[in-house]
Amino acid sequence: MPNWATISSLATAGGTLILAIATFGSTRSANRAARTAEKTLELGLQPLLVTTRPEDPPEMASFGEGIVFQTPGGTGTVLEREGNYFIVLPVRNVGTGLAVLRSGMVLAGRPEINDPFGDLDRHRQLQRDLYVPPGDRGFWQIGIRDAVDPFRSEVEQCLHDRQLMTILLYYTDHLGGHPSISRFALFPQEDGTWIASVGRHWGVGSH
Repeated sequence: MPNWATISSLATAGGTLILAIATFGSTRSANRAARTAEKTLELGLQPLLVTTRPEDPPEMASFGEGIVFQTPGGTGTVLEREGNYFIVLPVRNVGTGLAVLRSGMVLAGRPEINDPFGDLDRHRQLQRDLYVPPGDRGFWQIGIRDAVDPFRSEVEQCLHDRQLMTILLYYTDHLGGHPSISRFALFPQEDGTWIASVGRHWGVGSH
């Protein structure tokens, strides 16, 4: 004679197990979907800076002394005026998020292999944020006026020896996420111009 109470209990337990398995699978699927959506959102905010193209219009940058430079696409400006040095580097954002330039540094020659993007503590903070919209252009600029400015000797060496100059730019998206460094090089030409090139990109910790 069947024990209907036992059968009923087993059936209930089996149904509960099946429901639990289905719920677990549904939860895992929902979590995967949420992670995918989050990753998609993050990628949608990712900026990436490169040099401008030779056919791009010149970028105009002004300094406190009333000096204004127009830097053609694909190049950089490195000039001395009355003992002060001024650098302008036009950039293009090929990423999908707004790039906010935060700081940068200048090096003579190529960085050491064991220190590819330099010490972030040596970066010069910008006095104001510079914004480069996705798919658009902007520029980074720096003025070196102090006799003991740590970048002065680097720039003087590049100008005196006519050697390449390395520029490291630190930037994020508009929310401070995706902290990144892009390494650029300026190559001196016989006519006094500087050809710009981008070499490497790194994702770094917040700074």
